Amino acid sequence: MDQKIEKLKQEKTETEQKLAQYQRRKARLENRIRYLSDGERKKRNHRLITRGAAVESIVPAVKGMGEPDFFSLMDRVFSLPEVRKLVKDATPEEAG
Repeated sequence: MDQKIEKLKQEKTETEQKLAQYQRRKARLENRIRYLSDGERKKRNHRLITRGAAVESIVPAVKGMGEPDFFSLMDRVFSLPEVRKLVKDATPEEAG
């Protein structure tokens, strides 16, 4: 009977250790997911800021514009056929 109790205690200890291992593994994976998604968000933010800064450096007048006016201007600019062609020519074609 004592052997059975000792065996059960040993199994309990091993099971608790495995549980702790799996919990640490889960935490590491969750941290990795968060790190990767944060990295993508940071890349996107950097790209948007860089491009916005480029527009402001090329056309300083847009610095004083409100968002509605800026978006209206961008909509009008990118609706021009010449601009559409320039964007199309500068954009790599998607494979597929």
